Amino acid sequence: LPPPPVPAPPAGTGLARVTTRQAVQATAGAGFALVAGQLVSGQRWYWAVGATWWIFVNTASRGETLVRGFRRVLGTLIGIALGLLVAAPVHGAPAPTAGLVAVAVFGIFYTAAVSYTWMMLWVTFLAELLYGLLGVLTPGLLALRLAETAVGALGAVLAVLFVLPVTTHLTTDAWIRRALRCVHACTAEAAARLAGSATADPAPRVAELEQLLGRVRLSVAPLVHPLTPMHGRKRRARRVLALLDDCAREVRGLVAVTADPEASHDARLAAACWRVEAAVEALTRGSEHITAPAEPPAEPALAHLHGLERALSELAEPLRTPSGSPLVGA
Repeated sequence: LPPPPVPAPPAGTGLARVTTRQAVQATAGAGFALVAGQLVSGQRWYWAVGATWWIFVNTASRGETLVRGFRRVLGTLIGIALGLLVAAPVHGAPAPTAGLVAVAVFGIFYTAAVSYTWMMLWVTFLAELLYGLLGVLTPGLLALRLAETAVGALGAVLAVLFVLPVTTHLTTDAWIRRALRCVHACTAEAAARLAGSATADPAPRVAELEQLLGRVRLSVAPLVHPLTPMHGRKRRARRVLALLDDCAREVRGLVAVTADPEASHDARLAAACWRVEAAVEALTRGSEHITAPAEPPAEPALAHLHGLERALSELAEPLRTPSGSPLVGA
């Protein structure tokens, strides 16, 4: 089967579109980095501009950009320290430098999908090795690289704070809405499949839900960062993520049951699916009360729907907290 399409960012028009807004922000941030970088160094100002541009890549909210800027500066700082301990003593000798370059390249690609901080560590270390080959590796040059990186990060931070700012909550809210709507659609497809429909297929919806939950985790990452000072929001964000994972687990279980050719329609399935759909509507509109389900039944399909109901009912509390996500009651 072809891989599921990556969900597009929440829709918008004009300056509200993600791409347009980020282009304006990146231009403003790069302009600041260019001017400030020139004041730091007339020869290496482009380091600051490049840092600003790379910080904007793969971010969609103010919080994501702030965290990415912090990680870039931290990774550069640690990479410089590693270079002073390892790269500087090599003095550009070809054989050991070639081996260390291979290690650095491996480290960049191995950590790219795991940690932006660690990736920047290896990028900085690789740059130091190349400076060593050119015979220009000095503590002053490394201090300048750190300063220009900090200037670039500051440019990105100022841009997202003051130029068309979009908060982390607004971005997270949009992705949570889409994830819940996908739960709704997947449940409807599963119910139709259990009712005997030959065309209903909830499997693609499950794949889409996994993609959407990945976007939710990426969007909420600034709120669950270890250094975030908003401890109440951190607890709520973790609770929302845990409950959304519960929803995904129950949906996967429900779809697995519908794949069984012996699964038959039960009149209680329609009622349970309706309650799940009503719970999603209540979460996304905030106009209805969500009632926790009764004790779980023994039948597998009903048990998964019961678990889905319970997770949705428990989601109401963190999502409706005034200082949390504006998903409900906005």
